[in-house]
Amino acid sequence: MSGHTRSDVGIPVQMGRRLVSLAVRAPSVHNTQPWAWRIHPDGIDLYADESRRLDAADPTGRNLVISCGAALHHLRVVARASGLMPEVSRLPDPEDPTLLAQVRFSPAPLPRTAAADLRAVQERSTDRRRFTSWPVPNERLRLLAQEVEEDGGAAVPVTDVTDRFRVDLMVRQAHRLQQRDERIVAEVQRWTDRNAYDGLPSDHLPARPVVPDKLPSRFDEGLLPDNGQEVESGDGLILLCGEDDSRASWLRGGESLSALWLSAAKGGLSVVPLSQVIEVSETREALQHQVLGDVAVPLLLIRVGWQPISRSQLEPTPRRPLDDVLLT
Repeated sequence: MSGHTRSDVGIPVQMGRRLVSLAVRAPSVHNTQPWAWRIHPDGIDLYADESRRLDAADPTGRNLVISCGAALHHLRVVARASGLMPEVSRLPDPEDPTLLAQVRFSPAPLPRTAAADLRAVQERSTDRRRFTSWPVPNERLRLLAQEVEEDGGAAVPVTDVTDRFRVDLMVRQAHRLQQRDERIVAEVQRWTDRNAYDGLPSDHLPARPVVPDKLPSRFDEGLLPDNGQEVESGDGLILLCGEDDSRASWLRGGESLSALWLSAAKGGLSVVPLSQVIEVSETREALQHQVLGDVAVPLLLIRVGWQPISRSQLEPTPRRPLDDVLLT
């Protein structure tokens, strides 16, 4: 929804801080947390922090805006779970492309899913350890795609065997090409074990498994034990898509990522975004032509699977102090 109505109400500063503190639990590329927020009497504004853009892997800022879109959706979810209906104006200022959204609020009844929604936001994490051999039914993938569509986005489950084979090859090709780019490799290393507040800790990255994963990781060997024995094609793939490759589509794509992820988490599924295949122009174009038939533009590839029941859940990755992401 865009625009604001006369039923909008202001929010106390402490309520605004609470909402933002939960919104920043959203996933972001390399845990860069590339967002900035302004809390004021009328509501909350979301800005892109361009200083946190990955210059080598993300020169256009696609992943940065997608990350911010995920935070925007998180904000919408926690607002509704707090008795507030968010009304969002996306990209409201053509003169300021860093202003991604203005959010205003009006009173609303608590949804029956409020407690589960808040729990999903607080507990969501990225677990890159290999999934179990339990297959993700195509119907589950379709339901996740439906969740995205109901939120205003677009998603395509990759259920055709030939398409799945093609996508796997494209992921490997993108990985090989980026591994040859010294700037991208160095950028990943800079954001690994960066500090206590952002980046990716080694203890959240899997150690090199005995049996290689069929879809490679861009990250070096980590410290997280990974003894899973993956079986081919037990996981599922979903493509998040847009009408075009614009900033508006990227923002919506990030909201779709959050909608899918929170729904998957509530259903016991684990999610791993695969952005390399989108970052490399050759594989991104191949996805669009060969898998999507040129009817949509791919924004992000999502891998979905089951973690072993006996495996302990990972703690969420660290977050920057709240005051570091608030604008005055």
